Amino acid sequence: MPVEIEAKLKVNDFEQVRERLKSAGATHIGNAIETNVFFDTDDRSLLAADQGLRLRHKRSTSGDEPEKFIITFKGPRQQGKFKSRDELEVGVLSGKDAVALLDRLGYHEVLRFEKRRETWKLEGCLVELDELPHLGCFVEIEGPKEETIQKIRELLHLSARPIVSASYAALLMTYLQEQGKSSRTVAFPERA
Repeated sequence: MPVEIEAKLKVNDFEQVRERLKSAGATHIGNAIETNVFFDTDDRSLLAADQGLRLRHKRSTSGDEPEKFIITFKGPRQQGKFKSRDELEVGVLSGKDAVALLDRLGYHEVLRFEKRRETWKLEGCLVELDELPHLGCFVEIEGPKEETIQKIRELLHLSARPIVSASYAALLMTYLQEQGKSSRTVAFPERA
């Protein structure tokens, strides 16, 4: 099973990170809006086992890619400096059919949120500039080894920034609970 290794860092904005990516010779891959839907059983067995099940709908905002639907299973976190976990992904043709299938298997929607993502590639790593409603801006560096991720962190002058170990889903669930919100859907405000 493939292993995802990543470092997530909170930043105020992306201006300096973008400039450092350009000066380091990074390649801009594209921009997208994602809707991430997380599923669990009624008794929250996945959460209890530190596992995750997600359906992602990715829509390119630059018009260079077709929309994609991807089901992802994430295993429990492994030991290490950065977040590391087994990850399996499967592309599906229809988000609606995927939701129906997961529902029939006993997995029900527990959280839905939007994310704006700008993707760059640098020295074998993906560098994602993520913006989420209510949470703000984050940089995720995903790579093959912790050493490579640390090198990119240093190149981008992000070594002093603390690693955010919580997932976006966990951060948003905490936010919703603290705000006393019963809705489990988090989206960007509609633009006029």
